[in-house]
Amino acid sequence: MADDVSFDLEFTPSYGTPVAVAPGVQRLTVNNPSPFTFHGTNSYIVGAGASVAVIDPGPEDDAHLAALKEAIGGRSVSHIFVTHTHRDHSPLARRLKVETGALTVAEGPHRPSRPLHEGETNPFAESADADFRPDIALADGETITGDGWALTAVHTPGHTANHCAFALEKTGILFSADHVMAWATTIVAPPDGSMADFMASVEKLLSRDDRIYFPGHGGPVREPKSFLRGLRTHRRMRERAVLERIRAGDRLIADMVKVIYARTDPRLHGAAALSVLAHLEDLIEKGRVITDGPPSLSGSYRPTADD
Repeated sequence: MADDVSFDLEFTPSYGTPVAVAPGVQRLTVNNPSPFTFHGTNSYIVGAGASVAVIDPGPEDDAHLAALKEAIGGRSVSHIFVTHTHRDHSPLARRLKVETGALTVAEGPHRPSRPLHEGETNPFAESADADFRPDIALADGETITGDGWALTAVHTPGHTANHCAFALEKTGILFSADHVMAWATTIVAPPDGSMADFMASVEKLLSRDDRIYFPGHGGPVREPKSFLRGLRTHRRMRERAVLERIRAGDRLIADMVKVIYARTDPRLHGAAALSVLAHLEDLIEKGRVITDGPPSLSGSYRPTADD
């Protein structure tokens, strides 16, 4: 099944060297490439005055901390914004805060999108920075103003419950983190992630008029509206593929993944299974699929009589 979204894999990470991506905005990429992070996590330094903000300092990485400090130079840091609490985005905020005295800002601490079912384990628990607590919990639409810049919170749950994009006021720039990335779709993995929340966040961004997205991994999304529509279609096609496999007789997620993700890197099949689970949770909520007990990776799924 072809996807109606065109991904852009062109990206030069320039590890250790800040790259100017817009007036008053520098990108600095962590050298932590993986199938989940592409070439690495993007940190952003925002501001052209004597005081700046940092978005997503990244993982615990001495070289990246040194590169951030060098890029900041003699300027002060008033705020450290964290888009979400995965370990490739937030842990370095603690050390950068000690070094700079900045306040940390985020939607809130890490939490799952739903409570764990009895006996369920969180497969991405080790990826969560459960120790992070922001100094400022920013409400949706709330703005922090600094030296020549203003960043507004745009809550975008789905990838995580506390995922938050930040809009740089009067520029058309949105720091979209892991919700929307040019190189790939984001992982939506229950219980941390929620497909229903993710799709609602896509609709929320479609209602905005942002000009360009700077994501947490890879290069910019230059035509957000078109990309979001393609992303929405892609997810709907995945949902349709899951339903088709169930109608064809597949009952187990592992069997669905073998077909739906036949051309995907096998290293990502575990994440793909969680994405299928996210779709199944949504389909159960919509009354199109049933299972015995709470939905799980090992559960057996079948279509409803009406589907």
